[in-house]
Amino acid sequence: MSHTPVARVVATDAAIQLLTTLKNKYGPVMFFQSGGCCDGSSPLCYAQGEFNISQDDVFLGDLDGTPFYMGHDQFEYWKHTQLIIDVVDGMGGMFSLDNGTGKRFLTRSRLFTDDENTALEDQILFKP
Repeated sequence: MSHTPVARVVATDAAIQLLTTLKNKYGPVMFFQSGGCCDGSSPLCYAQGEFNISQDDVFLGDLDGTPFYMGHDQFEYWKHTQLIIDVVDGMGGMFSLDNGTGKRFLTRSRLFTDDENTALEDQILFKP
């Protein structure tokens, strides 16, 4: 029996629109979900190659062809939630490509259903 994979990360239309703008300006980009510190817990957008992914980071999926990663410890805390990447007015993280656009990426979330959690147990997580 085949199941449709459950997406661990999705994006709103507004997020895809800003992402497209950034890709047109900077070329291929990637996301890393910040776990705190300077930029709070924002999804940070970098030009590919500008941020080093470690073997402890977890690949959650692609947003319009853009890879999205999160640190392993943070993933363990959030693994039962779907991340929903959205856009709001404001300043992006100081290291993120959305800074200076007047918009910033924002992570919203929802808990997976019991059925989704069961399906996720069979999905393989990819590491870099």
